[in-house]
Amino acid sequence: MKAPVLQYHAPATLDEALQMLSQVDNARILAGGQSLMAMLNMRFAFPDCLIDVNRIEALSYLRDGEQGIEIGAMTRQRGVEFSELVQTRLPLWHEAILNVGHRQTRNRGTVGGSLCQLDPSAEIPTVALAMDAVLTVAGVRGTRTVKMADFPAGYMTPAMDPDEMLIAIRVEPWPATHGHAFIEFARRHGDFAIVSAAALVLFDEDGRLQRVSLTLGGVASAPLRMHEVEAALLGSRGEAADLARAARLCAAIDAVGDSYVPSWYRQRLAGVLAQRALALAIERAHNHTARQE
Repeated sequence: MKAPVLQYHAPATLDEALQMLSQVDNARILAGGQSLMAMLNMRFAFPDCLIDVNRIEALSYLRDGEQGIEIGAMTRQRGVEFSELVQTRLPLWHEAILNVGHRQTRNRGTVGGSLCQLDPSAEIPTVALAMDAVLTVAGVRGTRTVKMADFPAGYMTPAMDPDEMLIAIRVEPWPATHGHAFIEFARRHGDFAIVSAAALVLFDEDGRLQRVSLTLGGVASAPLRMHEVEAALLGSRGEAADLARAARLCAAIDAVGDSYVPSWYRQRLAGVLAQRALALAIERAHNHTARQE
């Protein structure tokens, strides 16, 4: 099939793009297009206007800012993959990005596009939630920040007004001694994950967990932060019994089901992958500590 008839604009500046958004009804932003173009061709999306922001160079950057790592919304996923800054300061993001599609799609796909698409199985929204990312949204009325936890308004629906667009993401790195892990299960490499798990852990000087983050992807209408599991692990040493309890809590979630994957299967995967991700993150944290001693 072919895309529906629509108007096409390619503004050269952010101000020009925001003006267009404020003046045109039923418009969609075209970033990398790896999801949107397929939706247009299959007639799943019917915008009257496409606003192509690929010419706006100011939206593509990756830098170490005062409040964390700053990522422009038009930064290509491939850029994140090969960024030494990301590999060093945001290793969870680097590990997750290797599971995003294939080289060809990462060459075009953008960080902001994935976040705004908000597929519950996508890797970038999952790690953004795991690391409490802060998003910057802009419109003709000005800019505002949105915590990643508040960004999903519903299934594949970001909490933005029709005349707003995502322009930047800020992620605060964890201390260098933290452990991380991103694990997912998909039918084939490059497919959307059936379930994924993103884990980060940090131990105190007594060898007890002082900070834990665990996020599941693919199990709900948006990535799911497992606060109950995090609270249960705090103060523990992250031993086998602790991780088994965490797995049981994850397996007890009210997971979504569909014609391809029943809810019970996602529940089981949630428990298994969460336990594996936590175990790997703990192992890496211990390795960091051992190297410093």
